[in-house]
Amino acid sequence: MRIRVKICGITRLEDAMAAVDHGADALGFVFWSQSERYISPEDAGQIVRYLPPFVQAVGVFVNPDKPWVKMASAAAGLDMLQFHGDETPDFCGQFSLPYIKAVRVRRGLDLLQYAQHYEGSKGLLLDTYTKGKPGGTGHTFDWKLIPSELSLPWILSGGLNSENIVDAIQQTHPLAIDVSSGVEIDSGIKDVNKISAFMEGVRSCEDV
Repeated sequence: MRIRVKICGITRLEDAMAAVDHGADALGFVFWSQSERYISPEDAGQIVRYLPPFVQAVGVFVNPDKPWVKMASAAAGLDMLQFHGDETPDFCGQFSLPYIKAVRVRRGLDLLQYAQHYEGSKGLLLDTYTKGKPGGTGHTFDWKLIPSELSLPWILSGGLNSENIVDAIQQTHPLAIDVSSGVEIDSGIKDVNKISAFMEGVRSCEDV
């Protein structure tokens, strides 16, 4: 099965085009002002308008209010929402777009119950728990904490790069992958060679 890939933290058109050229299925735009990868909805919209058909634009939010989500979604031309904070299922599901719920994986967290709680989502994005940081830490988590019988599709995230992606896929068998810092030369600035090497690693696993 083909593994879907989302490259997150896009802030520049050239990075978006490099991601698309190397086969990314989705691009993530961070609309949380405290992030080093923040981009305004208007600037994101200027990038999204150049995306080809079937490449999704995903807006990443952290504990936003409803007006911000609605405004950013419209201005950027989003296809999907991704919530990284403490948003409730009712909050996430009130918009006219499908959503993904991120969860910061740590020992003691019941992922089976979490999946049931967010059963209205398109899936869970499994990220690394770091106190005080909602994501983008550049660190992996213990992949053995992923249960084999999750009721929702899930996306592997957290500290992935070209050096560990093959091992990550072989150990976890994800439906999809999310990468940000692992293909950067600086926060929000992607590197085409890192994108190429990362995507090559993903595709090599599909051929096995």
